[in-house]
Amino acid sequence: MAGPPPLGELPPGYASPDGSAAPQILAGSLKAPLWLRASFQGLLFSLGCAVQRHCGKVLFLGLLAFGALALGLRVAVIETDLEQLWVEAGSRVSQELQYTKEKLGEEAAYTSQMLIQTPRQEGENVLTPEALGLHLQAALTASKVQVSLYGKSWDLNKICYKSGVPLIENGMIERMIEKLFPCVILTPLDCFWEGAKLQGGSAYLPGRPDIQWTNLDPEHLLEELGPFASLEGFRELLDKAQVGQAYVGRPCLHPDDLHCPPSAPNHHSRQAPNVAQELSGGCHGFSHKFMHWQEELLLGGMARDPQGQLLRAEALQSTFLLMSPRQLYEHFRGDYQTHDIGWSEEQAGTVLQAWQRRFVQLAQEALPENASQQIHAFSAATLDDILHAFSEVSATRVVGGYLLMLAYACVTMLRWDCAQSQGAVGLAGVLLVALAVASGLGLCALLGIAFNAATTQVLPFLALGIGVDDIFLLAHAFTEAPPGTPLQERTGECLQRTGTSVALTSISNMVAFFTAALVPIPALRAFSLQAAIVVGCNFAAVMLVFPAVLSLDLHRRHCQRLDVLCCFASPCSARVIQILPQELGDGTVPVGIARLTATVQAFAHCEASSQHVVTILPPQTHLVPPPSDPLGSELFSPGGSTRDLLGQEEGTRQKAACKSLSCAHWNLAHFARSQFAPLLLQPHAKAMVLVLFGALLGLSLYGATLVQDGLALTDVVPRGTKEHAFLSAQLRYFSLYEVALVTQGGFDYAHSQRALFDLHQRFSSLKAVLPPPATQAPRTWLHYYRNWLQEIQAAFDQDWASGRITRHSYRNGSEDGALAYKLLIQTGDAQEPLDFSQLTTRKLVDQEGLIPPELFYVGLTVWVSSDPLGLAAAQANFYPPPPEWLHDKYDTTGENLRIPAAQPLEFAQFPFLLRGLQKTADFVEAIEGARAACAEAGRAGVRAYPSGSPFLFWEQYLGLRRCFLLAICLLLAGTFFVCALLLLSPWTAALIVLVLAMMTVELFGIMGFLGIKLSAIPVVILVASVGIGVEFTVHVALGFLTAQGSQNLRAARALEHTFAPVTDGAVSTLLGLLMLAGSNFDFIVRYFFVVLTVLALLGLLHGLVLLPVLLSILGPPPEVVQMYKESPEVTSPPAPRAGGLRWELPPTLPESFARVTTSMTVALRPPPLPGAYIHAASEEPAWSPAATPAASGSSNLSSRGPCAATG
Repeated sequence: MAGPPPLGELPPGYASPDGSAAPQILAGSLKAPLWLRASFQGLLFSLGCAVQRHCGKVLFLGLLAFGALALGLRVAVIETDLEQLWVEAGSRVSQELQYTKEKLGEEAAYTSQMLIQTPRQEGENVLTPEALGLHLQAALTASKVQVSLYGKSWDLNKICYKSGVPLIENGMIERMIEKLFPCVILTPLDCFWEGAKLQGGSAYLPGRPDIQWTNLDPEHLLEELGPFASLEGFRELLDKAQVGQAYVGRPCLHPDDLHCPPSAPNHHSRQAPNVAQELSGGCHGFSHKFMHWQEELLLGGMARDPQGQLLRAEALQSTFLLMSPRQLYEHFRGDYQTHDIGWSEEQAGTVLQAWQRRFVQLAQEALPENASQQIHAFSAATLDDILHAFSEVSATRVVGGYLLMLAYACVTMLRWDCAQSQGAVGLAGVLLVALAVASGLGLCALLGIAFNAATTQVLPFLALGIGVDDIFLLAHAFTEAPPGTPLQERTGECLQRTGTSVALTSISNMVAFFTAALVPIPALRAFSLQAAIVVGCNFAAVMLVFPAVLSLDLHRRHCQRLDVLCCFASPCSARVIQILPQELGDGTVPVGIARLTATVQAFAHCEASSQHVVTILPPQTHLVPPPSDPLGSELFSPGGSTRDLLGQEEGTRQKAACKSLSCAHWNLAHFARSQFAPLLLQPHAKAMVLVLFGALLGLSLYGATLVQDGLALTDVVPRGTKEHAFLSAQLRYFSLYEVALVTQGGFDYAHSQRALFDLHQRFSSLKAVLPPPATQAPRTWLHYYRNWLQEIQAAFDQDWASGRITRHSYRNGSEDGALAYKLLIQTGDAQEPLDFSQLTTRKLVDQEGLIPPELFYVGLTVWVSSDPLGLAAAQANFYPPPPEWLHDKYDTTGENLRIPAAQPLEFAQFPFLLRGLQKTADFVEAIEGARAACAEAGRAGVRAYPSGSPFLFWEQYLGLRRCFLLAICLLLAGTFFVCALLLLSPWTAALIVLVLAMMTVELFGIMGFLGIKLSAIPVVILVASVGIGVEFTVHVALGFLTAQGSQNLRAARALEHTFAPVTDGAVSTLLGLLMLAGSNFDFIVRYFFVVLTVLALLGLLHGLVLLPVLLSILGPPPEVVQMYKESPEVTSPPAPRAGGLRWELPPTLPESFARVTTSMTVALRPPPLPGAYIHAASEEPAWSPAATPAASGSSNLSSRGPCAATG
């Protein structure tokens, strides 16, 4: 743009005091804002001109830089570890988890593989022999799984978790126990003899058939082996564990089975057992004392009679425990079976995963399709597979989404007039955004930000939709360049007009996503940072590289080439004309058959000569038929575009002209100008808009009260899959969670026993904690340890009373009596460790139920070594682990009396089961109760914290809403600051923030009506909605702020100029999100596609309906006004000028009315470029716009010099 608007475009009835018609700005406080914006726009103008001069170089270097960054995707890491994704960074849970890993390592003690059986007919009872028979069939099929890897065969007995394997001195018995020791399988089948069929171990003794749990009677076996080996200690171990006859003493589920042992209670009667009665109270493993499976672990949907007796159930569950990869590696390290395969922990993990996948597959296929029951199987590998599938990039959907966007951009920007068509620009813009998204993600990978499911499933489409918005805005602005803009300044002028909006929206989006990174969930923090970086790359591409694309397309248009197919000349290029403005002579008004209309886009700059700010008002002209004025005299045909200046060839040549269809004249800007704005800005329409949006806000406030917290795993897994069926059944019937109460170091356990017991009591009293059966002692290490000491004390007392143990000898006493003897003489003093006088003066447990502090750590060593089943049942996980010590009753040296004390404990835990946790409120209540119990213990000197999945993944909800409100408030404040700084109008910024706040509240309320729960993911979307909403509001606000006239007129002009790009941006966002609707994961559809689609629709309504109404009522005053001095009279028109132009005063117009009409005849020769000069035909009178005074008399108003010519 080389100069100010020519005088010929100003109302002829006015004259400026100094003889020029230059518009003046409002005096006062607006000078500084306009000067600042003028400076910023000047920078943008210089940038655009520089890009245009070197468009080829900029395009090449830009593509090279973005391409290089995109290569960073090669080092991208996809994170699928739930703990790494969802545990709050820096939170107390994160610190506690780190403490646990420091003491115990990275992995849990075991992994669980589960089978859940439910009837196909809803509500049917499963406590029948037939139903349990089907459960046995499925469990047996699963337990017989074998996989072949590394040249070895791996079955359940090799990889299962075995709890408390005892150490036996007798080598033959030790080898037999190692082969026979059962796997830990929690199953309702353990109430029956058939439970032994799941145990795959076997041993061989000469002269006997293979020993298996189906035929093993431990009591009978020990009697047979008694004469050949000393098994007294082993017999006492089995007696303490209450093994008895193991499985052969239990009823047979099917007594007609040929292998049903004679010792089974119903072997002779052949009567099927009462399943409900047998399962009442739960089942036991091979040890009645240490392996008790409670009802809640085995049965779901239970119903009882008034007396509490079990009547029926709707689900059965069996759980197989496997070793962790590290345990499996350690178990077989150095073993002859793995010495030749380079055994490693990674190989152990591969074996476990392969077995688990085969386990799930065979279990699901175990029952026929017509069976009355159905099996749902799940394993740790299944969850890993779900997370990997959830995190994989769907190439089909990505390619489909980008192809759809390419098609939309191309079709939207194609024009019948080839010289105005920008289809190739649309294609290049979408491809450029795709490259910018890839480069942004590559930069994230280079920065070490791990990818996750949100990154791979959502961000490519969301970033595409957001990035293409600015492409449409720049393309629209480029085609509507003011008349007379020199060729070499077209790109600079485009950036000058639109760069502020693009910068504001991009900065707001980046601020929004960076603010969303305040959410302390690692997965969402990574997503927010990645989104912010991708938006930044989009911004750089749009402001630097895309203008180079526009400049190259300008060259194509200058050469009159077809769009897209640029190798071919355009047949219709002669139709596009643009008439340079000229001065009206003698104050007359041209009158004719067409009306010349003008719209004004204000540009502020500082005039160097007078040191004050002026605003240049360049017109945009077009010819349209004279319609009725829909908004009255206040709004006279605002604006236009050069693409609407389509002439019909008239004159003496009578040569054929390219005809355009009538629909080609219609566009979104025309719709906004002639239909939408006049209707919206009527008083009754404004009132209706305010009432409707107020009702929507009120309804949304009610919907906000319906939003619940939570995110279940069933929301993530695709519906209709077997995994979803299992998770749904588990949530419905077996909502149990294993948790632990961890005690740390930093306090003396020996002197804090009472506080530890109190802590356990407080924790056990929580509503969500599953209490142990009344007949069973609490399942904690401290209780087991104390009870064991009391048992051996009782044995010692008996041996002492009978004389089998004396002060000087314990060899004739029992094993337990001898152990008590050795503990009673311990003093805990390194100088004098033994005191035999204590045999009768002290007890291992005092009358208050406490262990003497000086005996505590010595006794702990003995208990851990002597009671492996009790230790395993306690799940204490001591750290540091107590030293190994082997009791030798017949030691004659006295060395066995010296027992090493365990080191002070730094880690121990009490296991618990939480039940009835269905809703997030249940989890929050349980977490708060557990934290309160730990805080109370802390006041007593015990350092403790709860551990388990509920505390890892649900504790975030304790402060999620507070974090959400904080992020929203900070973001709204930041948006206000950014808008106020770039718009230089706090009033306008406040209106924008008001609309954005309404959008956020309404989106939150609609989530409540849609049943979408509040978790970290919706929080990120809600926070990001503020930044995305800026896309829909700031363009309208900036258009209103820089327009002239009354409030209605400015709102209408803002709508005309922004309706098309804002609508195209919304449609592009929706198209980018459309591919999310095809995701296999219902979670992606509901939490991303639905929420973001609602956000886009709300943004469109608020940006194009509510905000213009608010601006027309509450908008700030205009930054610039035209101040002219009215002439005393209007002279009569002279004779028509050469060239076919006639000027005269229309009789019906008042003197001060600013309507300009003209009748003209122009030659339709192909111009070098739309916006350049028109060459006269040889047979027509020459008309040189260079001769007009406007072309030379107004250059002093421009604050910027012309750009250098394009070389």
